[in-house]
Amino acid sequence: MIRPSVARKISSRSSDGRRGPIERFRELFARAGAAEASDHTAAALATADDTGAPSVRMVLLKAVDRRGFVFFTNYRSRKARELDANPRAALCFHWPGLGVQVRVEGRVTRVPAAESDTYFSTRPRESQVAAWASDQSAPLPSRRALLARWARTAGRLPTPAPRPDFWGGYRIVPARIEFWRSEPHRLHRRTLYVRTARGWRRRLLYP
Repeated sequence: MIRPSVARKISSRSSDGRRGPIERFRELFARAGAAEASDHTAAALATADDTGAPSVRMVLLKAVDRRGFVFFTNYRSRKARELDANPRAALCFHWPGLGVQVRVEGRVTRVPAAESDTYFSTRPRESQVAAWASDQSAPLPSRRALLARWARTAGRLPTPAPRPDFWGGYRIVPARIEFWRSEPHRLHRRTLYVRTARGWRRRLLYP
């Protein structure tokens, strides 16, 4: 079971003194925000259950710093159940306008409740209501049933709505970050950063 925790800060530089992967990611993330037609915060999140069976879906990155990469979800959802049973995950960002992919792998912790509260307070009221109304990943009898439940929930919640205790954030604390850049003739550039006790170790990979 994942417990809320504050992840230890990760060194900002690689062991050879170069710029570290978090800084490199943040620069690319800002460039993608200006270059991409679609939502540049979207990433594929891969998880696995306690038997090792994988699943993947898209999530939205809501924060990144030296502690790791943060997204939010219903703690009763399939992804959350899998993360609680097997607290490791991988993210993959793809920004075709830049010709770049970024892969992140690491352990996962729940963010502190106060951090989830802060983010939840920034969501539009309609999205706050949806978080309360959706029994995420559970069978749904009909679309009409969902809309009716949303309307009933909206009628009873104050404005702004408080965060439900079954909804909040996860932080992936990266152990590996790989940057992939498209190059002619499929001779792509791949740079892998592996976290060690002394900082990030950088190496190149064959494409």
